[in-house]
Amino acid sequence: MTLVLRYAARSDRGLVRSNNEDSVYAGARLLALADGMGGHAAGEVASQLMIAALAHLDDDEPGGDLLGKLAAAVREGNASIADQVEEEPELDGMGTTLTAILFAGSKLGLAHIGDSRAYLLRDDQLTQITRDDTFVQSLVDEGRITPEQAHTHPQRSLIMRALTGSEVEPTLTVREARAGDRYLVCSDGLSDVVSDETIADTMRQGTHDECADRLIELALRSGGPDNVTVVVADVIDLDYGQSHPIVAGAASADDDEDTPPPNTAAGRAAAMRPPRATPKRVINKTPEPAPKKKRSRLWWPVAAVVIIAVLVGGLFVGRQLIRNNYYVGADDGRVTVLRGIPGDVFGYSLQEAARVGCVTDEGDLTLVDPASASCRVMLVDDLWPAAREQVRAGLPSGSLDDTREQMQRLAELDLLPVCTPEEPEPTPAPAPGPGEPAPDPGPNGTPPTETPAVQPPAPGEPQPGEPAPASQPGEPLPGEPQPGEPTPGEPAPNTEPAPEPAPQIPGQNCRVGA
Repeated sequence: MTLVLRYAARSDRGLVRSNNEDSVYAGARLLALADGMGGHAAGEVASQLMIAALAHLDDDEPGGDLLGKLAAAVREGNASIADQVEEEPELDGMGTTLTAILFAGSKLGLAHIGDSRAYLLRDDQLTQITRDDTFVQSLVDEGRITPEQAHTHPQRSLIMRALTGSEVEPTLTVREARAGDRYLVCSDGLSDVVSDETIADTMRQGTHDECADRLIELALRSGGPDNVTVVVADVIDLDYGQSHPIVAGAASADDDEDTPPPNTAAGRAAAMRPPRATPKRVINKTPEPAPKKKRSRLWWPVAAVVIIAVLVGGLFVGRQLIRNNYYVGADDGRVTVLRGIPGDVFGYSLQEAARVGCVTDEGDLTLVDPASASCRVMLVDDLWPAAREQVRAGLPSGSLDDTREQMQRLAELDLLPVCTPEEPEPTPAPAPGPGEPAPDPGPNGTPPTETPAVQPPAPGEPQPGEPAPASQPGEPLPGEPQPGEPTPGEPAPNTEPAPEPAPQIPGQNCRVGA
């Protein structure tokens, strides 16, 4: 049996974005999708560099070391991003996600990092075979929100891991390939706006080409707020598969998108988006010499006044923008609403503490002025670890009302439980020593316990020093177990103490109460 791939790839910039930062490659052995980020042009560069580093895998015989070849190619692409940023510092901050499948007959290797996704349709059941490296996915994994709540979470676009030139390792797995499998690799431009149920229904219908067209159409019908890119590949039992690779999106040499036909719903929706600006043609003409003007000595005072006015106006506008900007961050270990922007200029800080949060043991939050805070202030160490990192990095900026909502969400979703104080064990009173008087009676007048006098034996009982009488019927013989004792061969009753609960450590699994 020979397993080969039949594949289709589509990429569209969507109905809102002016450029396409997605890059995609689909070939006989390699399916790869990179979703760039980092602003206009920078995201395109990052995704292009990553796809270029992986493309040679489509020509090589992968052999048995699928994951080794994938890991080496990803490191090469990540190093290319770092080199590009070093050459062009203005590109600092660019990065890309990556989901790549390297196919080798009955096996395939999968490399993944970021929030692009890979799905497998097998026996009519659609399964997501990658895990999103996002903040909301970590909340889902911890059981703090549901998958449905993740779709509407305000920080659903926050990516925890991506290829930015810094050292990072992708998630690598090996999977079994079967005839009849259908794989989907897509950017978040599809999975964010089209439900898994709709994707599953679409994957069950039509050829791989028809399925790819339909998925793009669904994303555009849902508003197309982001670049949308898909690869659909069928595993079939044939002697040969496709041989011509498909390159689309930002990685395409001619920068043309794979636009749906105009007679489809997706094509009509794509026709509604704003067109790209067409560069004006420059015609070289030899300008005629302008007549020389008499120089004036009054130009420099006017220029100086204009420059000063521009600087003063710029400082005023900048100061107003800074003072009207708020964000939630860490200040002296406290979760604080800061006014301004992160950083400083010539040692002058560009932000100041505007509000701190008073938090009760029940999690109720009140924002107060930092100078007048006389309550239990919410600390960074009062939060779960994932939320601490977000606060230290600074939450998205906005108005004072926006930060108030962010603080409220932290108090509701991210606070550690209050540490429960342990009850001290009672200390027994020391026994009186030899020659010491007996303790005084207690406050209720109870006299101390006296030693009872020795009573003479009852009739029929042996006198002191006499041998004990023979045992009566029903009484245990000497050497036999007494009532309540286990018989020989029976297990002894379990007397082990119950395990103690894990100790409470403030800042790790609990917080100090108010």
